[in-house]
Amino acid sequence: MPARLRSLYHFVWLAGLLPAACSSGNDAIDPGGRAFDAVAPEEIVTLAGTEPFWNVRIADGEAVWMTPENPGGTRFAVNRFAGNNGLGFSGNLDGRAFTATLTPGDCSDGMSNRSFPFLATIALGGETLMGCGYTTGQPFTGDEAP
Repeated sequence: MPARLRSLYHFVWLAGLLPAACSSGNDAIDPGGRAFDAVAPEEIVTLAGTEPFWNVRIADGEAVWMTPENPGGTRFAVNRFAGNNGLGFSGNLDGRAFTATLTPGDCSDGMSNRSFPFLATIALGGETLMGCGYTTGQPFTGDEAP
């Protein structure tokens, strides 16, 4: 898929996803139509999920994708974009389109005693992964190392 078409796809995908992700009882939709600005550009964003286990750390236009099979991670460039209800990152991971979204909402990974301030969604190739997220400015609460 050409890069321009892939970028349009990511924008349309995020626009469709964010209203649904934020409708879980957390009124995060900005009626003024302003772009989401609750995460500063210098904050490090961490997203994680279980079943399957995955983790992505995003800072300064670079993401590191980690799984149990690849604990050292794979580094790749991402572009940051803000929607009305959340934050997105898009890039290309090992030849597959990658889009990560971070939306406000209480989240639990179901395995630790941690509470996270954001919901996370990853679109990787044709697969969708759900998880939780936090930033350096808005950390999780609970056990540091469960």
